[in-house]
Amino acid sequence: MATTYFGFALADSMFSSDCTISRKTLTVEAVKSMVSQGVTPCLNPSHEATINAMRDRFGIDVPIPAKPPQVNLGTGDSVVVMGVRGLPRLTDRHEYSEEEVAKATFQFAMYTVS
Repeated sequence: MATTYFGFALADSMFSSDCTISRKTLTVEAVKSMVSQGVTPCLNPSHEATINAMRDRFGIDVPIPAKPPQVNLGTGDSVVVMGVRGLPRLTDRHEYSEEEVAKATFQFAMYTVS
C-alpha cells in the first residue's frame, strides 16, 4: 500500500534506489483534502514556528511527531512538500509575526515515485 508523507523538504536519503520521480504543484484545497484523508508527517519538531504559520495561514493541521519517521519512498509512495520563501530564520525567538507570515510565499508540491 502506498504511503503519502508530509514534510518541508526532500532528501536524497528518502530514496533507497534509482527511481523516477514526478512533481505536481498542489492547491491549498488539494493539500487540505489529502491531509484530511491521512498523511504520515515527517516534520521536525524544531520547525514548530513554520508549522504554526501553515496552520494559521491555511488551516492545515498536520501533527508534529515526537520523532520524525524514517522516510523510505518506494514505488507509488509520495511526499507532499510545503516550500516557504521569505520567512526569516528564527535565532532569538520562537514564532513569526503575522506580518512576516503575510509577506512569505508558500507553495505545495507532491513528489511521487513511479
